[in-house]
Amino acid sequence: MTPSPRERRRLDAGWRFRRIPASEVDRALDYIPWPDLGEAEDGKDADARPEDVRHDVAEAGLRRWILPCRDEFVGDPAASTPRPAEKPLVRPDAAQPEHDDSSWQQVVVPHDWAIAGPFLVEGPHGGMGRLESWGVGWYRRELDIPAEDAGRRLHLEIDGAMSYATVWVNGELVGGWPYGYNSWRLDLTDHLVPGGRNVLAIRLDNPPRSARWYPGGGLFRDVHLVRTAPLAVAHWGTRVTTPHVAADRAQVDVEVTLDNAASAGATALVRTEILPLDPEGPREDAPVVRAEDLALEVPAGARAVGVVSAELANPALWGPPPTQHPHRYLARTTVLVDGEVVDRVETPFGVRTVRFDPDEGLLVNGERIPIQGVNNHHDLGALGAAFHLRAARRQLEILQEMGANALRTAHNPPAPELLDLADELGVMVLDELFDSWYARKTDLDFHLIFEDWHEADLRAMIRRDRNHPSVILWGVGNEVGEQYTEEDGAEIARRLVAIAHDEDPTRLATSAMNYAKPHMPLPGTLDVIGINYQGEGIRQEPEFEGTDRIRTPPQYPLFRERHPRTPILGTETASALSSRGVYLFPVTPSRSAPARDGSGADSTRCQVSAYELHAVDFGSTAEKVFATLAEHPYVAGEFVWTGFDYLGEPTPYYSARSSYTGIVDLAGFPKDRFWLYRSQWRPEVPTAHLLPHWTWPGREGEVTPVHLFTSGDEAELFVNGTSHGRRRKEPGTSRMRWDEVVYEPGEISVLVTRDGRPWAEDSRRTAGPARALVLEADRSAIEGDGRDLSFVTVRVVDAQGIEVPTADHAITVEVTGDAELAATDNGDPTDLVAFPSPMRRAFSGLALAIVRGTGRGGTARVRASADGLHGAELEIRTRL
Repeated sequence: MTPSPRERRRLDAGWRFRRIPASEVDRALDYIPWPDLGEAEDGKDADARPEDVRHDVAEAGLRRWILPCRDEFVGDPAASTPRPAEKPLVRPDAAQPEHDDSSWQQVVVPHDWAIAGPFLVEGPHGGMGRLESWGVGWYRRELDIPAEDAGRRLHLEIDGAMSYATVWVNGELVGGWPYGYNSWRLDLTDHLVPGGRNVLAIRLDNPPRSARWYPGGGLFRDVHLVRTAPLAVAHWGTRVTTPHVAADRAQVDVEVTLDNAASAGATALVRTEILPLDPEGPREDAPVVRAEDLALEVPAGARAVGVVSAELANPALWGPPPTQHPHRYLARTTVLVDGEVVDRVETPFGVRTVRFDPDEGLLVNGERIPIQGVNNHHDLGALGAAFHLRAARRQLEILQEMGANALRTAHNPPAPELLDLADELGVMVLDELFDSWYARKTDLDFHLIFEDWHEADLRAMIRRDRNHPSVILWGVGNEVGEQYTEEDGAEIARRLVAIAHDEDPTRLATSAMNYAKPHMPLPGTLDVIGINYQGEGIRQEPEFEGTDRIRTPPQYPLFRERHPRTPILGTETASALSSRGVYLFPVTPSRSAPARDGSGADSTRCQVSAYELHAVDFGSTAEKVFATLAEHPYVAGEFVWTGFDYLGEPTPYYSARSSYTGIVDLAGFPKDRFWLYRSQWRPEVPTAHLLPHWTWPGREGEVTPVHLFTSGDEAELFVNGTSHGRRRKEPGTSRMRWDEVVYEPGEISVLVTRDGRPWAEDSRRTAGPARALVLEADRSAIEGDGRDLSFVTVRVVDAQGIEVPTADHAITVEVTGDAELAATDNGDPTDLVAFPSPMRRAFSGLALAIVRGTGRGGTARVRASADGLHGAELEIRTRL
């Protein structure tokens, strides 16, 4: 196969970085002058009404030079904004080629400038994770542009930069993009000197109070330099659709957009072949079909669009496990001019049908698939917002083990590699864009630029992500303030849904609503009605009667009655609270209760009980949601808040660093709730999970309820061999309870049956004094490329090897050889020790070390030690 002139080079190494002290920040370089900040707030109700605050469009700042970067994504040419003829009056020293950056920090991109800490102990910073992500920073590096690149096009592609990025080349402003989560590119060609010295500088300005969670800061996703011929496939210039799919054949249409930056027009021949795609790559020797060549006339300085079609015989369909398989294909498009290959791009895709039905929910390839989904924010725990492929894969693998089959990208476009993983693993995705429209939730969030950028950001996200078979639905908003503005808000929703349909007629669009009711106009604008918490009802407990808090009776039947032909989906459910391994007494008899001191919560320790019976005031526990969904089978399913704990928004304790709502804690250790979901979402798998642990010195003789999460239907509990009776799983419940058990040291065990036959068993033993550490690596061999990771669990055990669930020893981790310690964690939301620290206290008997290769092959040794305990070590191989 003839090589393609296209080259896409990752710009990961060679960067210099400097955070700018507030006293040195040149505000003339801002996108717009920031509005004055109001009084700082922390812990505001997550369902508080957003404020509709409009700001005058500012002529100061760099807005006029940045706006033209959106023009490719504006549907109406009359709304385009030509770049000003004059240059900005500011010439920042940091952007000049001669600037001395030798004292700047050397970093590797992706890079999160805030995750190393330290945590901010004092002040109202809990909402953004107690890490100082806000501020201004500069990144610089030289670009190697050889002389032979003269005449080629060179583009900078940025997968995400937090935020208000401005890009400078050789001291001149090229452009930028405000929204930190979106991907974008700039044409650098006219600013570079082939064969000369070229300096790229990127300024980021992350405003304070710009998010409700931890946004991270910096070039936190990949950056690439792309070289092409003057005539080439446009950015995100292929669109693959499958308008007709049957068991014996499928039609594949590939729309190709060509850009011609040359001074003369040309006739391009577009050739596309389809190959099967495995996780390891395309099967080069097995193209299954080749489309008929298409000739396109591409005038000078213009664009041309054409469509080629192919028919796949007996297509292997993409679908979610376990009943389907995520088969994929690759469309390889080659562009030739006068017989010479001038460009080649490869577009992975899947063949599948997706249909939302108001009665049956979601049908994938004709099969009803209940959505068993979770919401996840973009941070990767101790690694922060900087994207790591292995860390993201680990999260998805853990969630799939639990039975999750879907992910909502709350509340922003993800890293593109996350969708690649979802395609490969068969995870369905609700791809979401905005947390706010015009109405603000925080002082300096997206509402400041919604008018300028909503269309460009929405079109950019869809163009980037439209070929991913995992994406089943577009999300255009989350709990926006426009829910409260009747027809005015509905008109904005119509505009966004229309843009989504224009960019992608093959998928539906939704917006997640925590306030809008069935009779209001906004729900009627959506293809799928997305409901946050209202399905179960909000604040229906007696303690909220007579208060001014938002109270909502269960809404699924009311939405169904008002919109009988519109599918309904739980876009956020549950928001249950717990701290892994922390059990508080007494235990509520309720299946879903607000967390309060004396009832599931301890404000002194800032922990919430792991009996999994408590939720945020506006939410519900998993069990209540399961029962509600069972009562309303027309609901397509749910996205639980959340799959993993995340940095920031630590309701109910804003002195903490991270959330309490995850089914899995921040370190990736499953909470007890994990097995509750697995028992419901994977009923075919034998599951039995007892709680709490059984090490309670000082509780002898006290009532210590024992609960069981199981996929069986009947179970018998034994305490030190004595039966405490059999329990059956009652209709509408998801656990079995023995609330009368009195603690005595020893062992509790359970035998579970299903349909009268043995099904599963579990036990808990009382641990003795802590004696040793045990290390377990999720992978004993990793790539030595500086990007791959091994996650090493540190367990505290007694003399018999029983895990000590109350252990909180200070553990020191040392990594030597051909790897390094990237971070440590323990899943404790209150732990404010910086993540790079090699010392980490065990939390409920566990800690985590994240080990990264150092760019060479060999071996590394991981050692863990703690005063008074036998240490442990293991070996990890690194390969190149």
